[in-house]
Order: sequence, then C-alpha cells, then structure tokens
Amino acid sequence: MPAALAEPRARLRAPGPFVLGADSGGSGLRIALARADDGRPPRPLATRTTQEPVHTGPAGIDAAHLLSQLVPAAEELLRETGADGPAAICVGAAGMATLGDDLRARLPGALATAFGAVHLALAADAVTAYAGALGQRPGAVVAAGTGMIAMGTDLTAAGGWRRADGWGHLLGDCGGGAWIGRAGLEAAMRAHDGRPGGSRALLARAEAEFGPVGALPGALYPRPDRPAVLASFAPEVARCAADDPVAAGILEDAARHIADAAAAVCPPGGPRTVALTGGLFRIGEPLLAPLRTALTARLPDAHRETAAGSPLDGALTIAAALAHNSLVLPADGKLLQITCPVG
Repeated sequence: MPAALAEPRARLRAPGPFVLGADSGGSGLRIALARADDGRPPRPLATRTTQEPVHTGPAGIDAAHLLSQLVPAAEELLRETGADGPAAICVGAAGMATLGDDLRARLPGALATAFGAVHLALAADAVTAYAGALGQRPGAVVAAGTGMIAMGTDLTAAGGWRRADGWGHLLGDCGGGAWIGRAGLEAAMRAHDGRPGGSRALLARAEAEFGPVGALPGALYPRPDRPAVLASFAPEVARCAADDPVAAGILEDAARHIADAAAAVCPPGGPRTVALTGGLFRIGEPLLAPLRTALTARLPDAHRETAAGSPLDGALTIAAALAHNSLVLPADGKLLQITCPVG
C-alpha cells in the first residue's frame, strides 16, 4: 500500500535538490525520496516497499527485474510529492560486489533514460549500511543479520575500503544469524545423539520449532532459503542462554567472531569508531553483553556508538552527497561505483 506522505505537497516545493535511495535485499526492494538539504542528513519524505526480492540469475542480480520495480515506484513517489526529478540516485544491493555486473552495465543508461542526467551510485549493501550507520566519517561498521560483514575506511583513496567476512553461510558469515542458528541446531543434534557438547534445552526448542530433529536434515538441506531458516533459530539460542551454558557459549563465540571482523577493518591510527547495525543485534543482551566484552578486548581504544540509520538511510546519504558534490566515501569498482552526468 502507498506510504503516507511525510509532509504536505506545498512544503515539498521548497528548494531541493531531491534524491532517490534504494535498498535491495532478501525481503524485497525499498525505495525512498528525500530532499538533499546541504549539511543535514536526508530523511525520507515518502517510501515504497516491494514484497518480491530482486531475482538473481546466471548473470548475477537481474537488472531488468530491479528496474521493473524501481522505476515505477520512483515515478509514483515523484508524482505524489510534486518533487522535481532526482538530482542523484543511489542503489544499494546485497551481492553487488560479486553479483552486480548486470546492474553496473545496465542501470546507468536505463536510469538516465527514465530520469534524465543524474548522478548515480551503485553500492554494495555493506557500503550503504556503513553510510547509514556512520555517514561519511572514518571508522568501522559491522552489519549482521542472517549473515555478517564488517566494513571500514579511513576515507582515503589509498586506504579504500577494508572488508572482513561476508562470505556466505558456507564459507563464513561467522557470528551472524545463520552461524548462530546452525551452531544451536548442531548442539541440539548432539543432544539427540547423546554426544558430548549437546544441549537438551536447544533440542527442546528445535523440536518445538521444526518437529522431530531426525527429519530436519531432509527438510533443511534442499531449501533455497536455508540461511534464513538457520538464522530463524538464533533467537531461540538467545532465549536459552541465561540457563544453558552451551547456548551461552555459542553467543560468546559469535561475539568473538564479530569483534575479530571489526578489528580487521578498523582503520589504524587516530580515534577509532565502531558501529553495529542489522537485525541480529535485536536479540539483545545475550549477544550484546559478550560482544561488549569481546570488542573491549580486541579494540580497547575504540569508541562504540549506535548506528544512526539503516542501509536505506545510507543510500539517501550517498545520493545527497553526490547531489552536492561532497561525497568522500572511497569510490570502488565493485563496492561503490559512481557515474556522473555527461555534458
């Protein structure tokens, strides 16, 4: 359903420029329109959310499918608000770094055709998460949900972006939701078998969530959304942690992995800032308490702060900076590609 407008049409006629941000992830595509007031963080005036995730195929993220959702939604936002066409657009997408070739090849021309000459940023979702959390300041951001990735920068071209993990649930994402959920289910299976290291509490929670655990491998392995299913068990691990040492140990291990990733990307020298963002941290103190301890051990001189906004806010931040020619986040062919109007 259309989102309610954040302010009346008459006020939207005030000087822009206006910018568009988009955040493409596993739950769909979110699009927002904002006014890019110089020097102030942009705030969405109106938003749209699709319910269908952008398709991924042999060529990577499907540019045609993304455009079929983005362009009509953006045109609707412009009509409803009475805003001029956008001066800049930032599209952030999960998988942009490794699966974004089709987007990088097709979006600049297609969006120029749809909206005229605009500044365009194509960003990995970890970069928009960084910009949403810290804006354009040096530091490190850990983004954790189903997966886990850490990004850091000192804002210099020489330093560029520092990345740790984000390699998916089979090769990494250590400490993320799928990692915690898998470790919890492994402990449940150990208890089921009578092997050491098992947890009767986690076995009970697994059977309440999924049924008899003997049937779980056959039900889980063929599923294309296996990481999300694994991550759905992470809150159950957190619920058991107060009374179950195995569950508590899993969260302590997760905290150490997250702290290791933050330390790997934190820029060397000077004051260091670390922010946490993403849905995983909503499981609360069972994870946050050991994470504070782990971050203190790994980064004793770092300042920890709450993320200022979401990846969608980060997309708007990048677009607004482009509109005012004030972007200082490092450009990168895979992580943050910038296209400027010709002529």
